[in-house]
Amino acid sequence: MKRFDAVGFGALNMDKLFSVNEIAAAEGESFIRDFAEVPGGSAANAMVGLSRLGCKVGFIGKVACDPEGRKLLEDFRKENVDVNGIIVAEQGRTGTVMGFVNGRGERALYADAGVNSTITLAEQKKEYASEVCFLHLTSFVGEESFHAQVQLAKALPRSVKLSFDPGALYARRRRVQLRPILKRTFVSMPNALELELMTGRTGYKEGAEALLREGMEIVAVKLGKKGCYVTDGTEKHLIPALKVKTVDTTGAGDAFCAGFLYGLISNKTLEECGRIGNFLGSRCVMKIGARTGLPTLEDLRAQFTGSLFKK
Repeated sequence: MKRFDAVGFGALNMDKLFSVNEIAAAEGESFIRDFAEVPGGSAANAMVGLSRLGCKVGFIGKVACDPEGRKLLEDFRKENVDVNGIIVAEQGRTGTVMGFVNGRGERALYADAGVNSTITLAEQKKEYASEVCFLHLTSFVGEESFHAQVQLAKALPRSVKLSFDPGALYARRRRVQLRPILKRTFVSMPNALELELMTGRTGYKEGAEALLREGMEIVAVKLGKKGCYVTDGTEKHLIPALKVKTVDTTGAGDAFCAGFLYGLISNKTLEECGRIGNFLGSRCVMKIGARTGLPTLEDLRAQFTGSLFKK
């Protein structure tokens, strides 16, 4: 029996989020309405989402020995995310992201990678990553940390399924650089723009087919307000999004990943996985911050009573 349902491997950041009247362009001006400082990082957000749904999760990453690093570890412990795979560096600074969100929920992000960019394969615990059903990879800024992910993916036993959310940073590397990860991936969950960047295909259906030809089993394309498109090459489902008031889109894609992975871990159908992913994404955008709106297992069961879950 596996120790974890899922382990995340990606950047750990403290998000400093500013609610602004407009996102200023070059030479422009705007003003700040509100401010929040919350834990973040794509894979980290997804693991918190899974933990709230009752899954056993852990994390591989790196923070510094500073107030931000301590806060990130404290929040993980509070959310029941195992921290034994996280390295605490004596030097350097913990990663931070400055985010600006307007009244329509649109955002602009600026990342300071800090010690995230210094994680190496030698610092990782291969045994820790081997005790999981799913290893969920998300992007880093630095080359060293990217290659650490590539080498770990190659070294893992085939019993560990790889989940990959590329983000824009990795999508810009295109398929040639990403191929060592793509060949090992079981499920990939890009958004439409990331899919186009990776494959060069403007249609999400064609882009998904291109990724399947790389050898992965499942592709789930995040389409924002249009929902998601999920396929394994045989089944093909376009699943509409839930209609909610959008406050902040930060972390919506991470929430979708958590929901979709929960579906796979729970042996739901492909369509059900997409519906659960859409639900978590919709709950996320209703509040500011990537984790504030993430639902519990009770919330999920209340949403799908009589369909995915029996009373």
